[in-house]
Amino acid sequence: MTTIADRISIAQSQITQAAQNCSRNSEEVTLLAVSKTKPIEDIVAAYQAGQRCFGENYVQEGEEKVIALSNEYPDIEWHFIGPLQSNKSRIIAEHFDWMHTLSREKIAKRLNDQRPDDKNPLQVCIQVNISDEASKSGVSKQEVAQLATVIDSLPHLTLRGLMAIPTATTDIGLQKQEFSQLEHLYLELKQQYPSVDTLSMGMSNDLAIAIEHGSTMVRIGTAIFGSRK
Repeated sequence: MTTIADRISIAQSQITQAAQNCSRNSEEVTLLAVSKTKPIEDIVAAYQAGQRCFGENYVQEGEEKVIALSNEYPDIEWHFIGPLQSNKSRIIAEHFDWMHTLSREKIAKRLNDQRPDDKNPLQVCIQVNISDEASKSGVSKQEVAQLATVIDSLPHLTLRGLMAIPTATTDIGLQKQEFSQLEHLYLELKQQYPSVDTLSMGMSNDLAIAIEHGSTMVRIGTAIFGSRK
């Protein structure tokens, strides 16, 4: 039976292999362990295996975990990767280090205003609806530039890049097409803003294609922590 430490090692090996296959340095790609719905002891087990970046999807669950672990494990980097209603923005502003799913100017301004003065700026990624699916959050490709301008003007936010959840498909051609579009958008943004260095895309099933197309952060949950109940 594999442990969480074993599965983190396997995920890191997959990242290394995928990077080597496209002549990239694997150190350019961060493993984000998605710990939503998982107990605190699983996060601690991952931490003890060397993992430091954790992603949470649910506001109140994430807040509870940050508060419970912040004193003993202050070097955990907490990433919020779920949908955010504006009335819950204060929790993210006060407790998280990163916000991956920013897609509205209103929420950007609330996060900025609610970020405590004694904390570093909140690191944010713009979520792009690259597949143009009505059921998905995110801005269109055409709206990225405008939202980036707003974020860049807010002193308590730092624009770090783009995040997306491409179409759930086994069609490798479609996967490559969407990842390529995201890479192009990311490189354009990177030219304009020196702080931009993050392309958050790719999960267990499309990790290699994502890395081939410039991903700097892959989000892996079940393959590390097991199936959710």
